[in-house]
Amino acid sequence: MIIRKLSKFFLSLLSSFYFCSTSHAGDLLQPAKIFSHNMVLQQGGEVPIWGKSNPNVKVTVEYAGQKKVTKADGNGKWSLNLEPMIAASNPNVLKVFTKSKEFRFNNVVVGEVWFSGGQSNMAYNAGGMAKHLELGKSLLDKADYPNIRFRRVNETNSSIPKEDLSGGSWFVCNKDSVKSFSAVGFIFSRRLHLELKIPIGVIDCSWGGTPIEPYIPSEAFKDHPTLDKLLSHAKARDFESIKKMRGGTFVRSDAWLAGAIYNSRVSPVAPYAIRGFTWYQAESNCGTGEDPRDYAHKMRALIRGWRKSWDNTNLPFYYVQLPQWHSYAWTYAREEQLRALDEPKTGMVVTVDLDFNNDIHPPNKIDVGERLALWPMKNEYNLSKPTSGPLFKSFEHKDEFIIVRFNHSKAGLMIGKSVVGDVLEDKGAKLFGFELADAHGVWHEAKASIENNSIILDKSGIEEPRAVRYACHPKAPKNKQWNLYNKSKLPASPFCSDWSLMKYDPTKNPMPK
Repeated sequence: MIIRKLSKFFLSLLSSFYFCSTSHAGDLLQPAKIFSHNMVLQQGGEVPIWGKSNPNVKVTVEYAGQKKVTKADGNGKWSLNLEPMIAASNPNVLKVFTKSKEFRFNNVVVGEVWFSGGQSNMAYNAGGMAKHLELGKSLLDKADYPNIRFRRVNETNSSIPKEDLSGGSWFVCNKDSVKSFSAVGFIFSRRLHLELKIPIGVIDCSWGGTPIEPYIPSEAFKDHPTLDKLLSHAKARDFESIKKMRGGTFVRSDAWLAGAIYNSRVSPVAPYAIRGFTWYQAESNCGTGEDPRDYAHKMRALIRGWRKSWDNTNLPFYYVQLPQWHSYAWTYAREEQLRALDEPKTGMVVTVDLDFNNDIHPPNKIDVGERLALWPMKNEYNLSKPTSGPLFKSFEHKDEFIIVRFNHSKAGLMIGKSVVGDVLEDKGAKLFGFELADAHGVWHEAKASIENNSIILDKSGIEEPRAVRYACHPKAPKNKQWNLYNKSKLPASPFCSDWSLMKYDPTKNPMPK
């Protein structure tokens, strides 16, 4: 056993030294540091490879029978593209070399790569999930997947876009290594891998406790007054003005300013070939004293900004809507997230039915990751999968009732009860969460039932109902969990048919002194 461990140690040591097997003093060759052993290259499109070297030297890249040659410019920058490849689980060596220096990246495969971002609920690691959930522990105990690969990006913030990362490397998923990686990223990649049976890679740039603004490239702060003001205040490092403005956040340091995380964690990774983006964030845009208004505009700027960085307006962007939490502003943040669905090629995961323990870091990332994976399985990989729970479409008055109609309800609606890893139909239960606003704008709990693909609300006793809403509170009342699903076991998103009746009141969520 000792000899075997020593052998593995020396093999690993030799592998690391092999990066620079034929170098000479004064030579410079450095592929971008997003490239390393164990990486996944994106199938189906050109694969950019880039880096630095001495000026005007010839740089060659070889992989899986391809050989591409380019010449560095006068500043030593070089880039080239490998031709499109099909997914391949058999590992190959990717070589990058000049006449006098060579890099070899071992155990490189071809598959699907997703870039993820967000704050602590995206960063929440699989080890933490396993400590709280029996199913989570079971999944980790069996998590030996040689063709699932992860890459964490942990750079500090920057005031200007960085050209390269400072370090880090890809690693292979096993029951020990996965403990430190994003639980959502693990569940998401595991489902894709099991369904597609090809290598899956996830690059995660999340940073706990951060708002959305630092992930957005500076040039994307445009076309809306809130975005313009945020960029202006960020350039002046005017923390107090950001705190006080509409759509403001509780800025704690430069890392909270416009572009600060994009510059360090996203810019150096682009244009690494990927299939698309996943996102789980908003808590720090609706916390104590933080104003969630205009978050939808920020999300659109994020989506457009990232797509522009990859020079691909068709890259899909799938994100997680906030779960339950006691903060007043979360109701409004969820609505802002819902509004961002008007951006093309986006999809949203609803989570208000999960984890009722009022935990800002709910451990059930299993259902989050599984629901997130449904979107690419349907849209990118053409698998017959549902993607969304019911989304409000319209309502109409009919006699003593109001009929509420939804998108994503053709297969029918149901009352459900979520358990970790599943949703159980609860036919005998009452349907909770629906309210009607009377002629004076006062909200009243409404008796609701399912009829065909719609919800029937009893409006008797309510004077001239003018609007309907569902799950429009920070968290559900005790013993009245929000429980509307479609037959695909996906939950309905909170909605209000008339948001003029739910004006945001900053005095109910004051900035801490």
